[in-house]
Amino acid sequence: MKTLFFSAVFALLSTSFAFAPADLKNVSWKTDFEEAKKEAKKNKKYILLNFTGSDWCGWCTRLNDEVFSQPEFVKYAGESLVCVKLDFPRNKQLPEKERSQNYTLQQLYQVQGYPTIILLSPDGAVAGVTGYQRGGAKSYIEHLKGFVKK
Repeated sequence: MKTLFFSAVFALLSTSFAFAPADLKNVSWKTDFEEAKKEAKKNKKYILLNFTGSDWCGWCTRLNDEVFSQPEFVKYAGESLVCVKLDFPRNKQLPEKERSQNYTLQQLYQVQGYPTIILLSPDGAVAGVTGYQRGGAKSYIEHLKGFVKK
């Protein structure tokens, strides 16, 4: 009887998480910088540029797992940021337009290592440059807010 009860509770909890709003599960990463700039300006949001090596960079993976995929960050990003993933993979091919854009932005912002996170104001001015930080999502959010206050 206990097994049946716990199975029913587990099934109920599992389905409630499965139907959680999509925007609370993942950050909505854009890959088109021009589109992100328009959205940021229109909605008065900061732009978070995530220069990453998604399929080879260990620190990039840690930043994604410890910060970007956490509910606190997903909520903050949805309210305050337009997030742009600028990927430099080694084991997959990006579309030429995206690859070219990513390299152009890498040169423009003088990115030399991964992950590099650049926070831009809604008008496109650099507010801050950072990377992986220990402490998890809540700490990272406060770190980013420090750039916004300046």
